[in-house]
Amino acid sequence: MFTALINRSKTPTRWQKIPWDDPDFSRRMLAEHLTQAHDLASRRLSIIDQHVRWIHHAILHEQPAKLLDLGCGPGFYSRRLSALGHMCTGIDFSPASIAYAREQDPVSAYVHGSVLDVEYGSGYDLVLLIYGELNAFSPEDAEDIVQKAFAALKPGGKLLLEVHPAGLVERVGQEAPSWYTAEQGLFSDQPYLCLTEAVYDGSRAISNHYVFAAESGAMQQYTSMLQRYTDDDYRALLDAFATVTFFPSLDGGSAAGDLFVIVAEKAAG
Repeated sequence: MFTALINRSKTPTRWQKIPWDDPDFSRRMLAEHLTQAHDLASRRLSIIDQHVRWIHHAILHEQPAKLLDLGCGPGFYSRRLSALGHMCTGIDFSPASIAYAREQDPVSAYVHGSVLDVEYGSGYDLVLLIYGELNAFSPEDAEDIVQKAFAALKPGGKLLLEVHPAGLVERVGQEAPSWYTAEQGLFSDQPYLCLTEAVYDGSRAISNHYVFAAESGAMQQYTSMLQRYTDDDYRALLDAFATVTFFPSLDGGSAAGDLFVIVAEKAAG
């Protein structure tokens, strides 16, 4: 039972993510998206409403636009933006989230697949990648996403990123080990024990989750990562854009602390 834990790998050489595209993970994650008890998977709907109002007013100037929502999840943002008159396409690799989005919002287009693999199309006024998702990709993959977004934007179009500050990534990587038990939860439909430890290797926060099935004692390790970028790193990543503007939060107000917003605008022509 404990041999796998003792022999665990804390710093994998390749980039890893929790398999959100697995049907069971996807189904359990959708429940976390939908709950109004916390903001860990998606924000509560009242907060999303504030964000959508700011995007509609401050970024789109209340003009009908063609939008691409990368990592759209259950379509909370796209559905609200569509209701304001925008034409939205969402991409996500969680089958349960995409199915839910399609059911709730038949007007927008929702594509099941990885943002790394799906073709984005072209002519967008705005591409969104929010809630720190860019940091969850390797630097190489993040660069590919930014390049694909740039190509998909029309002249004068904007890429809106909500990203983590460098200090947050450092703190996540230095968090103390923790544990909890659950009758059922994100990692299993059956009772389990989850031990979590973090590592910061100078550029990444690595969170390792060691999940023990209560009945068998078998352990499964899941790893998630966040890439650290300084403000200058973000600017370098977006150097193809004509302008890069930083905002404290997704509602244009005071800094949220764990996330801030970057809007990069493509040259008009």
